[in-house]
Amino acid sequence: MNASLPPAAAGPAPSTLDEDAVRRLVHLFYERLNKDAVLGPIFSGRIKDDAWPVHLAKMCDFWSSVLLKSGRYEGRPLPPHLALGSDAGDAQFARWLALFRPTALEVLPPDAAQAAIAHAERMAHSFRLAIGFHNGEDITRMPLVR
Repeated sequence: MNASLPPAAAGPAPSTLDEDAVRRLVHLFYERLNKDAVLGPIFSGRIKDDAWPVHLAKMCDFWSSVLLKSGRYEGRPLPPHLALGSDAGDAQFARWLALFRPTALEVLPPDAAQAAIAHAERMAHSFRLAIGFHNGEDITRMPLVR
C-alpha cells in the first residue's frame, strides 16, 4: 500500500479495551499485512490507495462490533473473500492468523486479545470452508486453518 496510514502506536497493551485499542489493532495489523510478502500483494491488488481509509474504517467497525459489541459493523464479510479465488487458500489464511495473533497480543488487554484471536481463528476456518465449498474443493478433508 502506498497511501500512508496514521501511525499505529504500539506499546504496552492497555489495561482496558476501548475504541482506541480496536483502532490500534486494526491499523497496526494492516500496516504489517501490507508489508508482508504473501498478503501485501493480494491486498494492494484489490484495494487501491484511495480506498484504504474506507477499508480501515470498515475493519474498525467490524472489530468494534466483535470486541465491544458496538453494533457498528454493517456488512457481509464473506462475499469479498469468495471473490479471492486461489488467493484465499490455506497458506493465506494461516499467514493472516500468523500476523493477527501477535498484533492482538501486543495492542489489546490479555483477555480481549485472546477473544480477538479466538474469533479470528473461527472466522478464518469458516471462511476457508465456505471458499473451499464455493470452489468445489473436498472440504471433508480440509485441515483446520492454523
